[in-house]
Amino acid sequence: MRMTMQGQTDEDIGIALKVAFLGRPAAYPDGVGEVRAVETHMSWVFLADGFAYKLKKPVCLPYRDFSSLEARRINSEDELRLNRRLSPAVYLGVVPLTREAGGGLALGGTGPVVDWLVKMRRLPEAAMLDRLIGEHAVPRPAIDALVANLASFYREAPVVDWAPGEYVRRLGEQVQANADELMDPRYGLAAGRVRGVLAAQQAFLHRAADRFEQRVRERRVVEGHGDLRPEHVCLTPEPAVIDCLEFNRELRLLDAAEDFCFLVLECERLGDAALGAYLLAAYARASGDAPDAGLLSFYKCRRATLRAKTAAWHLHDEALADPGKWLSRACVYLDIATRHAAALG
Repeated sequence: MRMTMQGQTDEDIGIALKVAFLGRPAAYPDGVGEVRAVETHMSWVFLADGFAYKLKKPVCLPYRDFSSLEARRINSEDELRLNRRLSPAVYLGVVPLTREAGGGLALGGTGPVVDWLVKMRRLPEAAMLDRLIGEHAVPRPAIDALVANLASFYREAPVVDWAPGEYVRRLGEQVQANADELMDPRYGLAAGRVRGVLAAQQAFLHRAADRFEQRVRERRVVEGHGDLRPEHVCLTPEPAVIDCLEFNRELRLLDAAEDFCFLVLECERLGDAALGAYLLAAYARASGDAPDAGLLSFYKCRRATLRAKTAAWHLHDEALADPGKWLSRACVYLDIATRHAAALG
């Protein structure tokens, strides 16, 4: 269960050595048959039989800082706490990676902690919503169960009680910030299209300010999930929703309809607009909340520009293997934003 690294200090144990250790079946206390390591932009995930262990990369980016051990501990605990709101049976705990007396690493050992991992129950890949969409095999009863869970989640979520005008002001600032980033000449995106989307969003915010304020008064603006995408939904008999946006509470404070609209938007992007429409109708029935078409178009447009910005941000990573993939994705989201901006009138 240990990998010995004689002569190394705790500070010398970099991410590569941790990944090498965690990629070995012998690293896991209960013993596993094989380990598959999956690298994401922000983490390494180790799939070990029926469990998954997430190790945060020690990165510092404009929107999150995991460069210190303490920051990674806090974030891991936040991820556990926040994701248990929707998937308590999936998120099992936070496990220390330690350096033992003999100089080796141990998962859940008693020596000094050198990192932290979130331990999760592994979900069946065949039941992930993005895969089911690709296979044209989404079961409607499972969607109904998912929507019922989400409607209950939003009813019970902490309500954001902003002063009059604060919600609209905040939306306006975020709309402007998204556009400013997308017009950065380093990305080579069509600045005229970005300005057109921005103008449509700003004009709608001005015209519909009272409708947004009504959402606050109706207690529809809550602390939500923040990253509700098909790849974060598993349609097991008890649907699971994972990977909320745990690192920034401000980005989780949003209209429940906008949170839900992101899932609808992503279904449309993956080629299943009919599923998106079904989701909206099912949500209206389950929640009693049916925002008008203009608000829904605005929220879809805003989420699309945010996703375009997030995709473009990947281009700042000098170690990125395929920058063309992320530039293409930013363009796709800008196309989607442009389409929904046209519906804002």
